Amino acid sequence: MNEYLTLAEASELIGKSKETLRRWDREGKLSAVREPISNYRVYRRDQVETLFTDFIHFDEDTFTNHVEPHHAYTVLELFAGAGGLAVGLEKAGLKCAALNEIDKWACQTLRKNRPNWRVLEGDIKTFNFSEYHNSIDIVTGGFPCQAFSYAGKKLGLSDARGTLFYEFARVVKEVNPPICLGENVRGLLNHDHGKTLQGMISVLDEIGYNVMPIQVLKAINFRVPQKRERLILVGIRKDIDLKYEYPKPYKKIYNLKDALKKGELYDSDVPKSSGAKYPQSKKTVLDLVPQKGYWRDLPIDIQKEFMGGSFYLGGGKTGIARRIGWDEPCLTLTCSPAQKQTERCHPDETRPFTVREYARIQTFPDNWEFEGSMAQQYKQIGNAVPVNLATEVGYSIVKFLNAYYNLLKPR
Repeated sequence: MNEYLTLAEASELIGKSKETLRRWDREGKLSAVREPISNYRVYRRDQVETLFTDFIHFDEDTFTNHVEPHHAYTVLELFAGAGGLAVGLEKAGLKCAALNEIDKWACQTLRKNRPNWRVLEGDIKTFNFSEYHNSIDIVTGGFPCQAFSYAGKKLGLSDARGTLFYEFARVVKEVNPPICLGENVRGLLNHDHGKTLQGMISVLDEIGYNVMPIQVLKAINFRVPQKRERLILVGIRKDIDLKYEYPKPYKKIYNLKDALKKGELYDSDVPKSSGAKYPQSKKTVLDLVPQKGYWRDLPIDIQKEFMGGSFYLGGGKTGIARRIGWDEPCLTLTCSPAQKQTERCHPDETRPFTVREYARIQTFPDNWEFEGSMAQQYKQIGNAVPVNLATEVGYSIVKFLNAYYNLLKPR
């Protein structure tokens, strides 16, 4: 296994930004050295791993975000996918009034697992949600990220027309809930140099919602054994003088063993299920990669052949030919487990994770079944919000709604 790690590789391994690592270097907390052959500044792998172990062996958390709802709060979810966010909110005590989703397989998954949920299948543009006006507590949705056309300096609802965020905002306007929540990939922060996100904030402002400071939540801080990040956008109706507080991160970080073996997260080992396979040519290469290793741990001639032109480009590319270790969180799952250059190989066997292993890493319950072909199932799981992260966000929403309805009580 490679003895040294580049700045990018060390950053990826311990889930801290490059700037944090540079600061630690200046402070002497984690010192870089000169790599003997290239003379680049690198980090000793054993020092980085020792520091990472320090992170994950905190004392057990004494606090919890858990809070009980004072009333029966209802959710309308848009772009619902296979139910990661919906199941998490349900676990937090929120009641699902209806869900909209265009993908037929995801809709079948929702119906199979929750026959009592109202699943509105089809293009959101074709649905009117006025029947829910003033009767829903929160509208949620993982709308896709699309650029806007700019008609002026301050974007209005009409300028966002044609984007799926427009549909999200239209539904919020029709329903008029006390709070709305959108989730997206971290990349939305910098999409079109930040203009897309500013446009969204401007649109919500126009329809009567104050947007809270945006946060990117790291799933590993919320009982998810996976290095996944989700951007959360929360709007509070302007007549409500209350702040929304994001869930507080837990100190304990769970790893792959917690996902797939009996322990704190699950009371049994992962159920057996079908899974994708690597082509023989890729399997032959990945057989040579040790646990927690990746393409740089291959013999140099195989590195060059496997990486092709990418071998000569900069950057760590730490997700390529990557075998996950039992004692670390998984890298972010993709929608296709065997695709090139995003390998997440099982620690002991040279294969991608199975469908049920995928679901465990996303913290779905074992009894949540996925419909469609194996490829469709992987896609549904890979696209989902991790259930445990959604639960913690759900508690923060319940806390807000408890405070809101408490304010409404006659004195």
